[in-house]
Amino acid sequence: MRSLSKTGIYALLMAAAWSVTPLQAAEKQNPAAQRIVSIGGTITEILYALGAQDRIVARDATSSYPLDALKKADIGYMRALSPEGILGQTPDLILSEDGAGPPDAVSILKASEIAVVTIDTPPAGAAIPKKIRDVGAAVGLSDKADVLAAKTDADLKALAAEVAKLPAERKRVLFVLSVSGGRIMAGGKDTEAAEIIEMSGGINAAEGISGYKPLTDEAVIGAKPDVILLMQSGNHGVKPDEVFALPAFQSTPAAAKKAIVQMDGLFLLGFGPRTPEAARSLAAQLYPGAFPG
Repeated sequence: MRSLSKTGIYALLMAAAWSVTPLQAAEKQNPAAQRIVSIGGTITEILYALGAQDRIVARDATSSYPLDALKKADIGYMRALSPEGILGQTPDLILSEDGAGPPDAVSILKASEIAVVTIDTPPAGAAIPKKIRDVGAAVGLSDKADVLAAKTDADLKALAAEVAKLPAERKRVLFVLSVSGGRIMAGGKDTEAAEIIEMSGGINAAEGISGYKPLTDEAVIGAKPDVILLMQSGNHGVKPDEVFALPAFQSTPAAAKKAIVQMDGLFLLGFGPRTPEAARSLAAQLYPGAFPG
């Protein structure tokens, strides 16, 4: 494939305004693609699990697993993409989770001659097998993807059976995405955080909001969390001391027991092949007596 000059990239920028129809999730396979730019940590993880790692030339900043992925060229954060940086890798396939951006950058990529495939990534455990199959179809590895999807589905069902045996009194878990200016950003309904909490046998303490939104002090107190869930890594890393130093948390059941669980962000919220393991790990920490690790 010919490489693009700055002039060529600028021309694509202008062409993007005319709305070229993009390729969608798995409508076209790309078995010959040997220079894949992977955008989204779970997409990269699945490609590695399918044995396609040697075909990846670059990945976004959220692609931190496996560690070998960090050796690939970094094209930046998936929501702040630079078309020039991506096209400069001379890819023959751009494989992305939905939600990548900004929209203008995505439009430029879709206006190029390069195949762009977007994978649907709803925050639902039941959708993970389809995600795996979509990635496999996009790179011509459907057979391997079917095997991995079937295993993941079986693991999810086994986890659900174990969780169903947990005590009836479930832990209220509050996922804290970030802390800024004394206010917390929490995970409400329709989020990966809410789903992983439910999959692990917990109750989302921020069920009164939808999406990732700030909570007032009154809302934090009213949520009555038994456990605070944090990410260990990523752009929103929060320290346990920051949480319990806030007045709103000091009267919560979680503060009384200093009950905090920290997990790697991609492992916890990636919703890929490792999600059954992640949910089981969280469940074991929420219910150490009833759910052995």
